[in-house]
Amino acid sequence: MPTIQNIFAREILDGRGQPTVECSIWLDNGVYAISSAPSGTSVGKYEALDLHDQDQRMLGMGVTKAVNNINTVIAPALKGKDPTDQEGIDAALVALDGTEKRTKLGGNAMIAVSQVVMKAAALAGGVPLYYYIWQKYQLASSLFIPTCIYTMINGGSHGATNLDFQEFQIVPASHLDFIQSLEMATLLFQKLEEVLIAKGAIHSVGLDGGYAPNLYNNTDAFEILIETIKNSPYTYIQDLFFGVDVAASEFFNAGKYSLKDKSQPYSPRDLIEYYKNMRKLYHVFAIEDPFQEDDWQSWKDITLELGETSTIIGDNLLVGNKTRTQKAIQEKACNAILIKPNQVGTISETIEVIKMAQAAQWQIVVSHRSGETNDDFIADFAVGVNANYVKFGPPNRGERISKYNRLLQVYADLLTYQQQPAQPAATEAAQPVQE
Repeated sequence: MPTIQNIFAREILDGRGQPTVECSIWLDNGVYAISSAPSGTSVGKYEALDLHDQDQRMLGMGVTKAVNNINTVIAPALKGKDPTDQEGIDAALVALDGTEKRTKLGGNAMIAVSQVVMKAAALAGGVPLYYYIWQKYQLASSLFIPTCIYTMINGGSHGATNLDFQEFQIVPASHLDFIQSLEMATLLFQKLEEVLIAKGAIHSVGLDGGYAPNLYNNTDAFEILIETIKNSPYTYIQDLFFGVDVAASEFFNAGKYSLKDKSQPYSPRDLIEYYKNMRKLYHVFAIEDPFQEDDWQSWKDITLELGETSTIIGDNLLVGNKTRTQKAIQEKACNAILIKPNQVGTISETIEVIKMAQAAQWQIVVSHRSGETNDDFIADFAVGVNANYVKFGPPNRGERISKYNRLLQVYADLLTYQQQPAQPAATEAAQPVQE
C-alpha cells in the first residue's frame, strides 16, 4: 500500500492573473501528482473562504499564508497516510482547520490538497481519475459525458457590468453528443464575434472568456444570440436552448431587485413574472441563482411555478453546504445544484452533497470558477460523479479549453472501452421541452 511521502505547495497565477495555490504530492512508490485551487469572483457569503495575505503585495491577494499552511501544518499531518483514504484525509483537513468557513487553513489550501490526494490515489491504482472516482463512489451504473452548458456572453461582475445577468449560455439539445455540441458551441462563439463586429459592438471578453459587449439590457443579449444562431447551420429551439446565470445577489438591495431595463426596482413577485416572460419569449431552460441567497420564499415560488419545465439551479443559495442543501430539498427551493468543490473545501464533503442531491432527484451541474488554471481535475470529477451537466465557460481561453480538451480524451476512452457512444448523462426529464 503506497503512502504519502511529501506534500509541497507554491503560489501560482490563475487565468485572471491573480494568485492561487498549486500543490504537489509524492507517494513512496514514486507516484507524483499536481493540482491547483480555483477561486471565484462572485463569492457566495456562505461558501468556504480562500485565505489571502491581505498585505501590500499583489494588492493583498497573495496566498503565501495558505501555501505556508500546507507546507508546515498539513504536509506533516498527512505524511505516511494512505492516499486512497480520501474520507480520512479530508476529515483530518477539517479537524486541522476547525472553522466553519475554512478561515484558519484557507479553503484554497484545503481544496488543493484534497484534489491532489485524489489524483495521486488514481495514479497509484493505475486508472484514469474519472474511472477512479466512478469506481470509488459508485454514483452511476455506467460512465457518460455530461451535457455542457456553454457561456457565450458575460455580464455582471464577470463582464463589463452593463448587463445585469452574469452569464448568457447555450444548452445543447439531447440529440447532440459531446463532440457535436462542442463543434456547435465553437462555431457559434466565432459567429457571435462576427455579429458583434458587424453591429459595431464591443467584442472583448470577460473574466470567464465570454464576450462582454456594450448592450443595454438582457433582452439585447438574447436577440444577439438568436441572430447568431440564424447565421449558422443550427436551429434555435431544435438544436439548442438558452440558459442564464442571473447572480441575483449582485443587484439585490433592501428586499428588491434592480435591473437596468426598468427605472423602479422589481419586487420578488415582479421578478418571477419577468422570468416567466423570459422563459416564454426566449425558451430559457436553465436559470441559475434567480434570487438572493436568503430569499427562500422566492426560490420556493419560482421552483413551484417554473420547475416543471425549467431547471432552477442553486449556487449561492447552496454553496455545496450540507445544511443548506438539506433545507432546500425539504422546502423544494430548487431542482438542481451547482457543484464547486472549492465552495466546501474538501472532495469528500462535496461527494456527500452530491449524494443528497441525487437522492432528491435533482440535476447535478459541476462547475468551474472564474479564477481557473489549466488543471483539468474538475472535468474528470464531473464524469466520475455522473453529473448531468458541466459548466466550464465558453470554448475560449486556455484555462477553459483545458477542461473541454480533457472531456475529448475521456469521450474517446469511453467510446473505446464501453464500445458505445458516450451520450450526455442528463435524463430525459432533464432535457429542455421541445416547444
